[in-house]
Amino acid sequence: MKDNRFVFQSIGIIHSPHKEISKIPIQPVFCNDIEGTIILNNRYIDGLKDLQGFSHIYLFYYFNHSQKTCLRLKPYLSDHEHGIFATRAPHRPNKLGMSLVRLDRIENNTLYVKDLDILDGTPLLDIKPYIQRFDSREDVKSGWQDTVLNDVATVRGLRDFKSQKGKS
Repeated sequence: MKDNRFVFQSIGIIHSPHKEISKIPIQPVFCNDIEGTIILNNRYIDGLKDLQGFSHIYLFYYFNHSQKTCLRLKPYLSDHEHGIFATRAPHRPNKLGMSLVRLDRIENNTLYVKDLDILDGTPLLDIKPYIQRFDSREDVKSGWQDTVLNDVATVRGLRDFKSQKGKS
């Protein structure tokens, strides 16, 4: 790590109905029941042992279509500029994405998931189980997000995906 560089390899590919970045809802909570698959590279199949017992998993992935890096930007849920580290926007220095999705089932090297907010063909870097006793917190503050009204978040968070879903 002398030069502060790291090398990551994709462990699989995420497949989803999301073909256009501009139409993907901004978080899994706005993607209720949107299904997708993860095709894990065969050499990692053994790492799936006992994952089926979890209802939710975190997917860590590479924003491979993000062409720019911003330290400040105006996210979809705000009319004001915020620092990149106070958002989940893709234009990050290391292009690392994270989504919490529902795990439906696993068949061989294919994971079937729901609530997917990831562009089709995105490289998967890692999978971790959601564990309620470790991941759920009480008395949480969500910074500027706490000022966003639920109806505003719902409208802006969907980004027109649901209205386009039925069109060909």
